[in-house]
Amino acid sequence: MSAPAVTNRKRLLFLLLMISLMLIGLIVRNGYIQLVWGRELQEKALEQWTRSLDVYPQRGIIYDRNKEVLAQSASADSIAVRPSQLADAKYTADRLAEILELDAEELYQKISDTSKSEVWVKRQLTREESVQIRELNIKGIYFTEEPKRYYPNGNLASHILGFTMKYAEPGEGIKGQEGIELYYDKYLKGWPGQIVMETDAHGRETPTNVERMIPPIDGWNVILTIDQAIQHFAEKAVSDAMEQYRANKVYCIVMDPNTGDILAMANRPDFDPNDPPRELGYEGMEAFVKNIAAKDNMDPGSTFKIITTAAALEAGVISRNSTFNDPGYRIVDGQRIRCWRAGGHGHQNLFEAVQNSCNPAFMDMALGLGTKQFYGYLDAFGFGSRTGIDIYGEEKGVVMSRSSVKNVDLARMGFGQAIAVTPLQLINAVSAVINGGNLMQPRLVRALEFDDGNEYIYEEMKPVKLREVISDSTSLLMREILESVVKKGSGKNAYIPGYRVAGKTGTAQKYSPGGGIKQGAVIASFIGFAPADDPQVVVLFMVDEPQVAVDFGSVVAAPYVKMILEDTLHYLGVEPVFDENTSQETKSVIVPEVTGKPLVEAVKELREAGLDYLAEQTGTVVIKQVPLPGAEVLVDTTVLLYTGNEGDSGEDPVDEELVTVPDLTRKSIREANNILTSEGLKLKIEGIGLAVGQAPAPGTMVEPGTTVTVYFETPE
Repeated sequence: MSAPAVTNRKRLLFLLLMISLMLIGLIVRNGYIQLVWGRELQEKALEQWTRSLDVYPQRGIIYDRNKEVLAQSASADSIAVRPSQLADAKYTADRLAEILELDAEELYQKISDTSKSEVWVKRQLTREESVQIRELNIKGIYFTEEPKRYYPNGNLASHILGFTMKYAEPGEGIKGQEGIELYYDKYLKGWPGQIVMETDAHGRETPTNVERMIPPIDGWNVILTIDQAIQHFAEKAVSDAMEQYRANKVYCIVMDPNTGDILAMANRPDFDPNDPPRELGYEGMEAFVKNIAAKDNMDPGSTFKIITTAAALEAGVISRNSTFNDPGYRIVDGQRIRCWRAGGHGHQNLFEAVQNSCNPAFMDMALGLGTKQFYGYLDAFGFGSRTGIDIYGEEKGVVMSRSSVKNVDLARMGFGQAIAVTPLQLINAVSAVINGGNLMQPRLVRALEFDDGNEYIYEEMKPVKLREVISDSTSLLMREILESVVKKGSGKNAYIPGYRVAGKTGTAQKYSPGGGIKQGAVIASFIGFAPADDPQVVVLFMVDEPQVAVDFGSVVAAPYVKMILEDTLHYLGVEPVFDENTSQETKSVIVPEVTGKPLVEAVKELREAGLDYLAEQTGTVVIKQVPLPGAEVLVDTTVLLYTGNEGDSGEDPVDEELVTVPDLTRKSIREANNILTSEGLKLKIEGIGLAVGQAPAPGTMVEPGTTVTVYFETPE
């Protein structure tokens, strides 16, 4: 009897052990599910019994420095359909197709597929479409707001702002492309919210559903260093130059040399960020949307002589009293390198060498510095490296390796060849030369701003000084030298009565795709600043391949720098001062009317008036002149003459008795004066800034010589 009892006890123990193991296993399994899988399973359950729609945040506003709106977001309705909630899919498809101009049968196939919990029908409806669909009051149609970017000024500052595009999939909003929109996308885009509702297993809204909303967080606002009014001055200038010279490209940068703030940056060709040219494909589109002022490498030409002079002065290679002899060339490493002027400039001092832009003088400076010192200053001024501006894809220029540079290369670098820079690098380096010697980091953004619902959070970006490159005394002397270029040298076309203007001309060669010099193609440039004794504004203007016979920077670019500087100084409230510093050693004269006269007679009349000339000699009679008759210019200013044959005319025929008053709205004082003068009319100025009204009104027929009163106001 004992054996069966033992066997039963063992069986009970075994059964107890198995039950205990099963219980332990279940406890472990339950703990694992709750502790490890819990979050994942909870999310899956939530997905099964809830549905959600994204609620988009407002993308941050982009302002200019005075908080004028340059880019902002509006909202547009997008609609989705939940097939399982539709009472009549065919009726719904027909009504929606009629309002949205869609294919009814194709739409029916989409919204009748109950295997899908949600189907997007159309994004960013018009206001009329949204109102009509809401009036249908069909259960199963859901609306959500999507952001839509808007640029109120069209093309203005398009290369700075960039543009946006919608993500490929609905529900993901928009993202920045190019410019500030791309660089600060993570701040601008904000964080989306959601509308959540309870549904049954088939995705239908439950009777007890209570919608819950997780609010979105709007993006940060970005406040730029750009001034909308100064940007307008620059945009007008590059547009005019592009049209007048039929150029390949035109660049312009306006900067505060003391802080590195970009006040304006304009390029042509450009685009409208409201409607970027996506149909051109990536490569075709790049020609329009690329910010070439920061992304193009080019020979700087004679504007680079500013850097060579500053480096040579700082290193003690030359001094204020240095002299140079120019027979018309230098022979370096067996190569004969000519001066731009046949026969050379002869004996000259430092001021005269810079005024004349004498190539051999700058070869002497570069060779005197030697490779080690010259390259040390190239590095210090930032050439060969990116400036660090808020632009993705900024180029860093092309500087020959120190180990491979020869004396002939060094000599060419001295006057702006054998080195490639970006326009941004060049103006930033020149700013260091004239601001006391400090290289600043150029910037496009001065602050970020966020509204948390209670107060604004404001994060200001402080100007960043990278390093001191030259001494204050060298900077002071360089400003004096460059002022003399405008007073006595090749920069006379940039002179503004009442202001101390300084600057340097440049005419750089271009290269063909094969690497050789592209014949007949140059980049004409001028960099100017004012006031010379306390620089507030510096302007770089470059015209790529101007289609004119005379393509010097002094003729092509300097007048536009003068226009931008004059408008900007007036706008900033820098008053003209007429004293011995601002008056030239020679007086101003009125440009005579020589259009229609034989070239020989026109030249004689210009010389008698104290003016120089350059003629496009394709004929014997002057058919057009620049500057226009009646303009007030400095003695020795170059007048550009376009010639043709007897009977040719550079102007469209006009009524001999009456002329039409042109529309001067939004024109600067300088622009208004030039337009009226060209029509044979006179200007009376009321106020400063941009034109907001005029009398007589545009389109009025008046007699030649009539005075037009134009009312100007400073943009807010």
